[in-house]
Amino acid sequence: MRKKVIIYTDGACSGNPGPGGWGAVLLYGEQSRELSGSVGATTNQRMELTAAIRALQNLNQPCDVTLFSDSAYVVNAFNRHWLDNWQRNGWLNAKKQPVDNQDLWRELLAAAARHTVSWCKVKGHAGDNYNERCDALARAAIRESHK
Repeated sequence: MRKKVIIYTDGACSGNPGPGGWGAVLLYGEQSRELSGSVGATTNQRMELTAAIRALQNLNQPCDVTLFSDSAYVVNAFNRHWLDNWQRNGWLNAKKQPVDNQDLWRELLAAAARHTVSWCKVKGHAGDNYNERCDALARAAIRESHK
């Protein structure tokens, strides 16, 4: 039987582009784990993607995952099948232009492939404790990288 894991992720940027950070909280039963990191020059969208990638990569076996993100960009890419369309169209978007952040989308697809993932949108900055914690982790990672 596969483990059921809940993941919350968030990305942040000081300026867009600018220094960025990401945070994730992984929940399995009574256990929890927090992850975070930073990048010197990036965008908010890249940090949102990185948070999901690193969280999924941190799972050491295939799991049933419910991943909560306040990023419509990340959640909609899966739930509205944007990724399917982009791949079918040779990584071109609806405007026939190269998809932004293609490197991270490919990495996220690979990280998600070994799991069964349900992608759920959570409203950001609306009092959800785990979403708020991820935001705090991401912002702290930015601050820590500039000490």
